[in-house]
Amino acid sequence: MVASPLPVEIAVQDAAGTRIALANGAARIELCQALGLGGLTPSAGLVEAAVELARDAGATGFVHVLVRPRGGGFVYDADEQDTILREIRAAVTAGAGADGVVVGALTEGGELDLDAIARFVEAAGGAEVTVHRAVDASADPLGSVAALAGRGVRRVLTSGGAPDCRAGLATLQAMVAASGSLEVMAGGGVRVEDLADLVAAGVDAVHLSARGTTTRGGVSGPGGGVAGFDVTDPGLVRAAVAAAGVAR
Repeated sequence: MVASPLPVEIAVQDAAGTRIALANGAARIELCQALGLGGLTPSAGLVEAAVELARDAGATGFVHVLVRPRGGGFVYDADEQDTILREIRAAVTAGAGADGVVVGALTEGGELDLDAIARFVEAAGGAEVTVHRAVDASADPLGSVAALAGRGVRRVLTSGGAPDCRAGLATLQAMVAASGSLEVMAGGGVRVEDLADLVAAGVDAVHLSARGTTTRGGVSGPGGGVAGFDVTDPGLVRAAVAAAGVAR
């Protein structure tokens, strides 16, 4: 029996990135904005556009929306958690509805906030829930992943508690062993050349941003802003998808 290719998820920040991911074989996208801050919740209009593009392409299970209200850490007060719940509900009803949401939260003590995550899962209804790299910022990344089993979460995005997946490879392997039916998706500094090692560790999927930059549109003007912006590189997406197929 021939193994299926390792699913590749691409973090994208616009409709153009969604089109590129669709055209170049990605299994799904994490739709977000402000990847320079680690990713924030995308606008309602962008969610609708991505959902429509995936639907028109006949891609199912494709659009997963990051719900993160601000940069910084993952300990959220009551107002921030309320915002997250509202944004989850908005994401899964936008257009025809996103296929999933990507969420996470920690307690003041550095543990995964399982009560908050339970509320996030409830707000998502039937949409898939991925818990993001908040697990890597927790006091016990391996224990955090194990604690998610049986809680309505489909997958976890993790670097193995390390700055990148290469440094976290041994812990990723342990997470796979402890995860039960929970999918373990490796993300964090993933390079095309890392895919063979990640497959050997037993992960269920890989996640990368495949980013380049452009100065299209001109400068942002005096008094602030930055030169250029992120774009999704189709060549990097193609290379990652091809490498994932060979590695598996």
